[in-house]
Amino acid sequence: MQPTDDLLSQWEIIVAEVNKTDVPLECIKKIVFKLTNGKQRTINIHTLKKQGLNMDDLELIVARTFSELDTEIKDVEFVVDIKSVAALVQPETDKLLGKL
Repeated sequence: MQPTDDLLSQWEIIVAEVNKTDVPLECIKKIVFKLTNGKQRTINIHTLKKQGLNMDDLELIVARTFSELDTEIKDVEFVVDIKSVAALVQPETDKLLGKL
């Protein structure tokens, strides 16, 4: 079952309050590295998953990028994939709330 737009907007509010470094890679849409020279580098996790890369491959890419850019990173922005979060968490939430 696909989450509705209303449900997704509720999840956006919830996710906005979460420390993004605590979000599993499966729920990240992209990672944007802002560099000290004013440039940025992006890993589009969503696109790479669609191209068939598995989570192990994605974790290696992310780790390698952090390592390669270590001294140049000014900031890192994690863009959360709200649909993935909702699809992952909502069924468990429904189970728990259904017992009340």
